[in-house]
Amino acid sequence: MSSPSSSKSSSALARYRRLVAASGLYDLLVTLPFATPWTARLTLEAVNRVHHAFDLGGTPAPAFAPLQLVLVAFFGTVVTLWSVVRLRYRRPVDGALDALGRMAFASWMIWGLAAGASHVLVGFLVLESAFGLAQGLGYLRLPRAARASDRVAADALGA
Repeated sequence: MSSPSSSKSSSALARYRRLVAASGLYDLLVTLPFATPWTARLTLEAVNRVHHAFDLGGTPAPAFAPLQLVLVAFFGTVVTLWSVVRLRYRRPVDGALDALGRMAFASWMIWGLAAGASHVLVGFLVLESAFGLAQGLGYLRLPRAARASDRVAADALGA
């Protein structure tokens, strides 16, 4: 029979794992279009159409040269793969690491906005910040036993 504290720990862990998966799904949907140079070009053109349709502040993205598109595709590929890891394993440590990455991404978006980038970034900034805060605070609020389950999962994966 499980104790009330282990039941509370289990439900907190289950909720946190759902949050990690939700952030992974969001990233998959947002970054998959950037995962190849061809789709990245089309996606950036669509982002510029949104910028113009809503008459957003800042400057739209310029047409990218092949090297820039390759670098964008690197980003898209890595984040897409990272989202699959979080969808598959849903480990609390992945959520904590993702929170740190989101805070870094949010910082770069704030820098971009301050430098005059399209205000289309604001929507991404809000979601990055929300997922980052939710995952970061959620991880810190997990009972120690729930965070320790990461070590068990890592051992099972041979990490």
